[in-house]
Amino acid sequence: MTLEQEVSWKEIDTLVEQLCKKILKLPRTFSSITTLSRGGFVPSRLVADYLGIETIHVDKRKISSDSLFVDDIFDTGSAYDKVISKTDKPSKLVFATLFARRGKKYPANLVYAKKTNSDAYVIFPWDKLEFERSMK
Repeated sequence: MTLEQEVSWKEIDTLVEQLCKKILKLPRTFSSITTLSRGGFVPSRLVADYLGIETIHVDKRKISSDSLFVDDIFDTGSAYDKVISKTDKPSKLVFATLFARRGKKYPANLVYAKKTNSDAYVIFPWDKLEFERSMK
């Protein structure tokens, strides 16, 4: 049996606000947002609206460290590793997520809204159908 944690849109709104407040406390601003089409697109749009950032780059081969990278969850670290390898100045990249998997070692440039409560699979409103298909 798979453990699941379903996240509501109301919780997403709260997490985006919490994440953006942390981002606004950083000693820098961002010219754009960069993300991955699977998982990060919806949170990127919400963060962009909150921060007033108009440009969102999706699935780029090269990532500027002047761009805020947004994803839905920091889980295994594999997305982070792929992103950091495409960044012009890895030490300057800010990687922002709604959730960070509890019990993981986080990179110094990770900003997240909340740690997961458990090891359960997090089901976001935008990936419910994908999750249901994976369970068949």
